[in-house]
Amino acid sequence: MPSPSENNGSETGNRDARFARWMQDLKVMMNPDPDRDLPDSLVTSPDSAIWLDTKVTKNASRIGLLIDVPAKSMEFYLQELPPHEASDLQRHNHESVHIVTSGGPGYSEIGERRVEWNTGDLIYTPVMAWHRHYNTSDTTVRILLVENSPLLQGLGLNRRESAGNIPYKDLPKSSS
Repeated sequence: MPSPSENNGSETGNRDARFARWMQDLKVMMNPDPDRDLPDSLVTSPDSAIWLDTKVTKNASRIGLLIDVPAKSMEFYLQELPPHEASDLQRHNHESVHIVTSGGPGYSEIGERRVEWNTGDLIYTPVMAWHRHYNTSDTTVRILLVENSPLLQGLGLNRRESAGNIPYKDLPKSSS
C-alpha cells in the first residue's frame, strides 16, 4: 500500500495533468481553427458498431453502439428489432430520435399515444416519456437512434429506467 506521501505525489501529478489539459483546451478556445480542430474520423461505418447482447438490453432489440462518431453532445446507436417483437418500456432524461432506415411497418407507444411508423419515418421521444417500439412486420426493423444524452451525462443528470417488457397500459400508475 502506498504511503500518504506517495499518494500525495500521485494526486499532484494527476492534478498537474488535468491543469495541463485545461490550459491546452483554453488555448484552442482562444485560437479556434476549424481545420486544425477537425476530428480524425469524420465518417463512421455501421460495421464499426459494438453490439450489445440482448442480456444487456433485456429485450428482443439489439443495440449497436457507434462510439467512433466523434460527436460531443449527441450519441448514436443502431437498433435492430426482430419481426413481431418489441423493445422494453423505458424512459430517460434525454430526448431521442429514432430514424427507421429499413423494415416496418411498426408502431410505438409514447405515453398513452400509439403512433404508427414505417421506413423513412422519424420517431421523437420526449424527455421522461415512457415509450416502447413494436415491429409488426415479417422482417427485421433497422433504426438509427440519436440521443442528446452526453449533454446530461456531463452534468451528472442522465438517467434511464425500464419497466420491462410490458405495454404502457400495464405500467403501474405510481410509475407514470
